Amino acid sequence: MITATIMSTDGNIDSGALYRLMSWLSPSFPVGAFSYSHGIEYAVEAGLVRDEESLRNWIAGGLAHEFGPVSGAMLRGAYEAKDRRALADALEDARAFVPTLEFELEHRAQGDAFMTAFRAAWGEALLPPGWVPYPSAVGIAAAALAIPLRPALIAFFHSVVSNLISAGLRTVPLGQTAGQRVLAALQPEVIAAADATLRRDPRDIGAAAPAVEWCSIRHETQYTRLFRA
Repeated sequence: MITATIMSTDGNIDSGALYRLMSWLSPSFPVGAFSYSHGIEYAVEAGLVRDEESLRNWIAGGLAHEFGPVSGAMLRGAYEAKDRRALADALEDARAFVPTLEFELEHRAQGDAFMTAFRAAWGEALLPPGWVPYPSAVGIAAAALAIPLRPALIAFFHSVVSNLISAGLRTVPLGQTAGQRVLAALQPEVIAAADATLRRDPRDIGAAAPAVEWCSIRHETQYTRLFRA
């Protein structure tokens, strides 16, 4: 019997692990990601995102300075937790990283939906009290089913970037081909964000993208909205 594998720089990911990642991070997995723009909706209204190039630059900046380091740390912290107490501490830290009310709604709603679907279809996960941020939920699932951390990070960031591109296409608006060009151009940034998460000391965490947080705050009172956040 032949077993298919995909090579990564730190080992192999087998076909079953690849299938699970693709399932959890596909648009069909019921987390409601299409409901959230991560502030892009207001960035479009403010003229900060207005075309293909500015959409690419906005998302690349987030990967390098905002949701890349923060969400990466959330995912890694949950993944590496060795017991229930360590996981509780990791989730407490993750919740403290969330800077705005709308980002909390995004993390909380998607995290709860992810864990509900995961536990119903893929396996049980013992969780401490409190809500689970979405990146942490992906980390818990990946650790529970022994998926290597680096592929999990790359797949997660690819999923987040794809959703942000979709939000941009609907609000700028842009065409699907432009979206694919942005997605292709962001491949190096997605991989770099995953590798930076692995290199970074877990205690060295922070964001440096105030415009993203400002857009999230302004979105709360935006007059016309397509997205929840």
